[in-house]
Amino acid sequence: MSLVATRFAPSPTGPLHIGGVRTALFNWLFAKNNEGKFYLRIEDTDKDRSKVEFKNQIIDSLKWIGIEYDGDEYIQSKNINKHKKVANELLEKGFAYKCYCSIEEIEEQRLKAKKAKVPFIYNRKWRDSKDLEIPKDVNPVIRFKSKISGNNTIDDRVQGEINISNSTIEDFIILRKDGSPTYQLTAVVDDNEMKITHVIRGDDHKINTFKQKQIYEAMGWKVPQFAHIPLIHSASGKKLSKRDNASTLNDYIKIGILPEALRNYLLRLGWSFKDKEIFTLDESIKHFNLTGIGKSPSKLDMERILSINEHYIKNLDEKELYNNLKKYAAKYKKKIDDKYETDIVNSIHFLKNKAKKLEDIYNNAGYILSENIIISDEDGKLLDDISKTIIKDFLNSYEKIDKISKEALEKIIKDLIKAKNTNFKGVGQPLRIALTGSKFGPGIYDIIQSLGKNNVIKRLKMIN
Repeated sequence: MSLVATRFAPSPTGPLHIGGVRTALFNWLFAKNNEGKFYLRIEDTDKDRSKVEFKNQIIDSLKWIGIEYDGDEYIQSKNINKHKKVANELLEKGFAYKCYCSIEEIEEQRLKAKKAKVPFIYNRKWRDSKDLEIPKDVNPVIRFKSKISGNNTIDDRVQGEINISNSTIEDFIILRKDGSPTYQLTAVVDDNEMKITHVIRGDDHKINTFKQKQIYEAMGWKVPQFAHIPLIHSASGKKLSKRDNASTLNDYIKIGILPEALRNYLLRLGWSFKDKEIFTLDESIKHFNLTGIGKSPSKLDMERILSINEHYIKNLDEKELYNNLKKYAAKYKKKIDDKYETDIVNSIHFLKNKAKKLEDIYNNAGYILSENIIISDEDGKLLDDISKTIIKDFLNSYEKIDKISKEALEKIIKDLIKAKNTNFKGVGQPLRIALTGSKFGPGIYDIIQSLGKNNVIKRLKMIN
């Protein structure tokens, strides 16, 4: 049995789509589970739309989520001579032919098919060209000579046996007029060159598979096994597109989704193993198989992503969580100054409470990162004379404490509650507003201990 080899083959024509990330993940896990190889192929033959920035973004995205490919990335455009050679070989063997139809002729056929409400299939005019006169000064396309009669079958590792009539597959183009190869040809040639044993991709590629299988057979090459994964749909049940706000990996990174959490979510999006929900990386590799992939489309569930992310935030080593927060803030917020590191690391155990994303932790830490507290007009109205007296009395007692502890703070606040005939909110709320600028936020004991004595005194004195 040959070594299992899979590949992920994105085009660098835009940011990496979340569906593409899941496809890459499934290919990678399948290869790792079978102790095989996983390759990255950059399909950059569309020179007008392919950009280096998108290629780099794809590579960085895979690295971010923890997917490591074997060897260097395979650049498809570097193999273009091989693609052309195979096209000409198919031509010589009688499996392909030159088509001289003009754009106008093809368009006319499309319109006729549209009016008749049937799928467009090229009429194969040049398939048998013995009675046709070859026009001068016209560059032909090269079309593959698809089978006309009978049926074709694929034993799909996810969908099961798929059978279609050969008459539904047109004589598709393998070389354009300018001599550039098309996707149908390049994918087959490269997969054969790379010795790919399993092609795992979206089920919108099923018709491509039937076309590509014929090229394999015509060249006498071994046909890989195919597995077509159902697509990811939006919450409304429509096919997820790049216009959706949560369609690219960057949409998740910029709000502070952890790579481990998103990887776990994508693993479970359309795949299951018993009733297990949370998987370590090792568990993902150990248990992943193609039989666990469902046949129906999966709906993207942002609430579920946030729930899993909250789980990872809660359970991640706090120093590692801080490092994630620091990188996130540097890229998407304001860089965290090193002088705040100790305060935030010591406070992260409560700053992460109920946080669903890194953005929440950053916002919770805002009062630590701010030298000057700005109180909104709405919250400022709550600082009436009674509240200011409570703040002043708290400050008098607080300044006398040698060692700040929760027990010492509790005594001061309990004494104030009794003296002012109020409740915990009556004392805690004005203190929270004075120290953080908002009536919402972490617990008052946590706030006071995280700021340090001098900072607390400084902020409280600004109120009176």
